Amino acid sequence: MADVICARLADGESLRSICSGKAMPSKTTVMRWLASNAAFRDQYACAREQQADTLVDDIVAIADEAAVTIKHEGEDVSLALDATAVARNRLRVDARKWVAARMAPKKYGDRIAQEISAPGGGPVEVVTKVEIVGVEPSRGD
Repeated sequence: MADVICARLADGESLRSICSGKAMPSKTTVMRWLASNAAFRDQYACAREQQADTLVDDIVAIADEAAVTIKHEGEDVSLALDATAVARNRLRVDARKWVAARMAPKKYGDRIAQEISAPGGGPVEVVTKVEIVGVEPSRGD
């Protein structure tokens, strides 16, 4: 059963969809298996990473879909860009990008880099101060 669940996840199906099928365990049961079975947990994590790859493949397919309508009037055929189809495809792509970024953040997440520099772009000067508490300075006696 674990193999079937993970294969379907890797192929892009949601866990909710898989668990709603006949002869499939409930989502609660799968969550319990994840909590108690390390081998299944590893297999599931791998399937989720593969699912992110599947979503990225879907993004390319959606982006390549024709978003046109064909109008046939007598002998004249015209192609018109369908704004509704374009907007829907943009939404489909954005949703898949968001999910893929959360499933595999190192691979598909946004990369954020921070750079610290001094005013003017120069190097940062590091100053270390050491304060000794509870010791009186010597007087040179």
